[in-house]
Amino acid sequence: MTADRDVEKTYSLPEFIAELRRLADTLESGEAFTLDIDGEEVSVPAGAVASIEHEREDGREEIEFQLSWDSGDEDDEEEEDDDEAKESEPADA
Repeated sequence: MTADRDVEKTYSLPEFIAELRRLADTLESGEAFTLDIDGEEVSVPAGAVASIEHEREDGREEIEFQLSWDSGDEDDEEEEDDDEAKESEPADA
């Protein structure tokens, strides 16, 4: 299982623009988008869900472009739990 993590990486505006272009081109072609964030390679699948969030608080505004997807780790755990439950059931159940 992969450990939880919450990391933010700051880009200059030209770097951010380049990453957005690469992201759009890659996902539009149906491929996964991969980037390195704080030493960890992260791969965003082509089927990721995109959202834009706007926040306003204490005179400051923020827009966040978010991509989300299931990593599969939790599904693997659920399948293991289901298998364990089946193994512990009586044979004639």
